[in-house]
Amino acid sequence: MKLFCVGCGPGDPELLTVRAVNLIKSAEVVFAPTAREGKSSIALSVVEKYVSKTAKTASLVFPMVKDKESLKDYWKRNADDIAAAVRSGKKVVYLTVGDPALYSTWIYVHRELKRNHKDIEVEIVPGIASMFAIAAKAGISLAEGEETVAIVPACYDMDRVRRTAAACDTVIFLKDGRYFDSVIEMLGESGFPDNANIAIAQDVSDEGEILDVKKLSELRGKKGPTEKYFSIMVAKKNARE
Repeated sequence: MKLFCVGCGPGDPELLTVRAVNLIKSAEVVFAPTAREGKSSIALSVVEKYVSKTAKTASLVFPMVKDKESLKDYWKRNADDIAAAVRSGKKVVYLTVGDPALYSTWIYVHRELKRNHKDIEVEIVPGIASMFAIAAKAGISLAEGEETVAIVPACYDMDRVRRTAAACDTVIFLKDGRYFDSVIEMLGESGFPDNANIAIAQDVSDEGEILDVKKLSELRGKKGPTEKYFSIMVAKKNARE
């Protein structure tokens, strides 16, 4: 009785590990997260060409809300559904966008499995995170030498973001592109010089990809290129590229 959690990378079906592709091809049941009932799963759409025609696919709802108490029932129910499929003797794969260890729905499922389904063995297959995809596309480094890197998942607490930016050489802002314009103004206040490199992307490795690399001074007072939730911005204090 073994469950495989597979990281699907940033959105390009070619950016999966060989291990991930082989597991998906041989899976009999494929679970994938979605934000609401009836909404297609991004993770499943990335790998669908590898899924067997005889495999059963199922979307599990993980609502995009901040209240963790209201989410616990979903986590438990989803883990129970996955566990039942594994115990049926089928080869089961759970998909997640990016890497399972980074801001992933898998984290909550895994916690429930360890708590309530101790008999199920788990294998986690890492995936390429969007921050590495954007660095490759933009031709920039994320860190070198003794430079420090921070990952910021959301910009709701700007004071906290400001302190983080002041303490690090590179700051990676994930998830919510709607806040990037206010972040641009904040970076200058946090010690980022006018020539700091800023790479902004939306739908990385997808057909609708947007990628823009500019100096901080070029972005001040202007509307950013992204406004979707699934966006990423890399701000580099020391511009060496």
